[in-house]
Amino acid sequence: MNKVDLAFTPALEQAQLIRQGEVSPLELVEVYLERIQQLDSQLGSYFTVVAEMALAEAKAKTEQLAQTKDVSELPPFFGVPIAIKDLNPVEGIRCTYGTPLLMDKIAAYSDAVVTRIKHAGFTILGKTATSELGSLPYIDQPGFPPSRNPWNLDYTAGGSSGGAAAAVAAGLTPIAQGSDAGGSIRGPAFCCGLVGIKPARGRVSYAPLGDHLNGIATNGPIARTVADAAALLDVMSGYVTGDPYWLPNPETSFLEATRQAPSQLRIAYSPSVQPVGEATEICQQSVKETAQLLQGMGHSVEQSCADFTGLIEPFKKVWSASVTVAGIPKEVLSPMNRWIAEQSGSAGEYLQAVHQMQIVARQIVAFFEVFDVLVLPVYLHRQIRIGEWADLSPAETLEKIIAWIAPCPPFNASGLPAIALPTGFDDSTGLPMGVQLVGRPAAEATLISLAAQIEAAKPWSQHRPALFSAK
Repeated sequence: MNKVDLAFTPALEQAQLIRQGEVSPLELVEVYLERIQQLDSQLGSYFTVVAEMALAEAKAKTEQLAQTKDVSELPPFFGVPIAIKDLNPVEGIRCTYGTPLLMDKIAAYSDAVVTRIKHAGFTILGKTATSELGSLPYIDQPGFPPSRNPWNLDYTAGGSSGGAAAAVAAGLTPIAQGSDAGGSIRGPAFCCGLVGIKPARGRVSYAPLGDHLNGIATNGPIARTVADAAALLDVMSGYVTGDPYWLPNPETSFLEATRQAPSQLRIAYSPSVQPVGEATEICQQSVKETAQLLQGMGHSVEQSCADFTGLIEPFKKVWSASVTVAGIPKEVLSPMNRWIAEQSGSAGEYLQAVHQMQIVARQIVAFFEVFDVLVLPVYLHRQIRIGEWADLSPAETLEKIIAWIAPCPPFNASGLPAIALPTGFDDSTGLPMGVQLVGRPAAEATLISLAAQIEAAKPWSQHRPALFSAK
C-alpha cells in the first residue's frame, strides 16, 4: 500500500493494520504530517499542527506495540491519528477558538470528549480550523487563512467544523472530531463529501461545561465511512458526572448497528423547509433519489415534513449568545461577530427566546411519533465560493446564511439525532452533494443502520479529490 492509499484508508482499517503489524503508529503519523506540510497551505484545514508531540507519542506507541503480547487488550483506535476542532481544548496545545486574541493561548486542560478520544488510543495531529467562536457556516475571518474545499478550492469547506471536514476529505487525517450547534458538523460533511453525525442531545458530554446554549450544541464525528463515524461516536458517547442532559447507553454499539439491516421503516422526505422554502434543483434531486432508493429497499416512504415556522427568530437569539458568552471584547471580533454580539439582547430576551424555541421543538419531535426517519437536504443550495458574501452587510449576510443552512438548526433546537451522507456530485462544479437523515429522540442506532444500508447500495468512500490523491 503506497502512502496516498494509506492516507485515505478508513480509521477502523488502520487500527487493524496496526494490530496486524502491517503499519506502525509512527509510520502513520509520519504519512499525515508529511501530507499536512506539503498540502495544507492550499486548504487551510489546520490552525495548529503538533508535529513533535504527535511523533513522540507515535514513537512511544510503536515501542509499546512491539512489547504487547495480546493486541486485543489495546484500546480500539490504538495508534490511529485524529484531528481535534479548535473549539475544544487539548491540554498543552493552543486553543484559539478562531480569534486572533487567543492565538497564543495554551489550554490548561482537555475537555471530556478529548479525554475519551485519547483513552481510545488516538494520536492527535493538531487542531483544525473553525470560524471565529464557531458562529458561522464558513471559515474566512481576519487573521486566519480561509478553509477551502478539497474538491474545488474556489469554494468553502463549510463551518464551523470546516477545517475538520477539509482535512478528512483531503487525506490529512483519517477521521476528525467536530461540533454542531446549527449544522456545524452536517454542513461541512455535505460540503466536503463526508459522513457527519450530530448525536442526540445528552449522548455526548460537554464536560467540564454544563448546559451549553440550552443544549443546542454537541460534539460528533466526521469520517469517510459510516462505520468510522459510528465507531468514533461510540468513543465519544457517555455520561460524565454532573451532566445536565444524558441518555442511557445503547443496547449495542453504534458500530454494531452498521452491521444490522434496519427493519422496515416509515420514512418521510421533503425537498423544502418551511417557512424558508424549497432547495435548489440539484439539492432536491439528492433528496428525491434517496427517497426512491429507500422505497426500493422496502421502506414505507412518503412526502411530508415537520413545520419549523416560529423557530428562526428565537434560534437567532440563542445563536447570537454563542458570541457574547465567550467574553471576547467586541472591538477585537470580526465585523460579522461584532454585529451578532450586538443583537444578543438582554438575559430576559434570551430566556424568552429559549421558551419559544422549546415550544417549536416539541412540535418537531411530535412529527416523529408518526415517522421513524425524515430525509431532508443538508443545505438548501450548493457550497458558496470563498468570499462570496464579503461585500454584504452583516444583516444581509445573516439572511443569506438562513436561506442556506435552514434544514439544520431545527434538530439542534429539538435535540434530535441527524446524519449527513454524500450522494453524488454537482457536475458543474465538481463539488459533492448529499442529504441528511433525521431520527427519533436517542435513535442514532436506527439512523446509523439506515445510513450503512444506503452506503452499501451507493458506495462513496472510494472517491478522492483529484488535487490531493496523486500518487
